[in-house]
Amino acid sequence: MSAILSLVGMFSTGLESLLKQVGPAYDPLFFDVMVYIFGTMLFAVFLLSVIAFWLRRKGLGGGSAKEKWTQELETYFEREQIGLIPDEKHHW
Repeated sequence: MSAILSLVGMFSTGLESLLKQVGPAYDPLFFDVMVYIFGTMLFAVFLLSVIAFWLRRKGLGGGSAKEKWTQELETYFEREQIGLIPDEKHHW
């Protein structure tokens, strides 16, 4: 019985502290600053991912600096006839 009372007490304490955040003890400056900082971090991650994707697609020097290994891999696939359509030569 005392375990149930302690659990109810913990739940009510947690609920009380949660309700204080939207009541008179709410500090809007703290939460606004936290939202701005979190939003800035999310925007920075998004911007860096767009830049990384652009560099991965185009390369540093434009189309001429595209990764060489992808072109070599495509020529290897064409030479060995490896593709999406199964062929008579390879069985895997």
